Amino acid sequence: MREIEIKLPVAKSAAVRRRIRGLGFEPLGPRLLERNLVFDTPDETLRQSQQLLRLRSKGGRWWLTFKSGPAIEGRHKVREEIELELFDGEAIGRILEQLGYRPAFEYHKYRTEYQQPGHPGHLLLDHTPIGDFVELEGPPRWIDRVAAQLGYNSRDYITASYAALYFEWCRAHNQTPGNMVF
Repeated sequence: MREIEIKLPVAKSAAVRRRIRGLGFEPLGPRLLERNLVFDTPDETLRQSQQLLRLRSKGGRWWLTFKSGPAIEGRHKVREEIELELFDGEAIGRILEQLGYRPAFEYHKYRTEYQQPGHPGHLLLDHTPIGDFVELEGPPRWIDRVAAQLGYNSRDYITASYAALYFEWCRAHNQTPGNMVF
């Protein structure tokens, strides 16, 4: 599956939530805490090639995800994404470690997922330890249209990962990086 996405910075969460509802987006479920554990080799082979191997948990469910190195097509980040829902994420984590992968970075976010009935994309509202963001995932034209309806333009688009945003935030705030957790 190809994932096409951007992030948008959110200055005022309540105002963005009102705009989201005003555009006809409906929540797909409750706001949930996501715990994301990124695995890599000891020599950081995946990070250096901008690939991602992630174990995610939320709402008592688990997913293992691989993402290829990103390409920027126009204003959007595009990656191959392979994702599998798991029964026992903790066991998969131990298997990955036995195969030579190690936990390299952990990040948390509270996420609410939205969709407009009859439209192809997803809007994700994320509250993170470094601020709030909207993620738009879907066809490029849909992303651009919804971003504009929310009051953003292409100069606002962020294609960086949460890890990259976190390390940038740490530099800007003179903080020692660790994990991006609450």
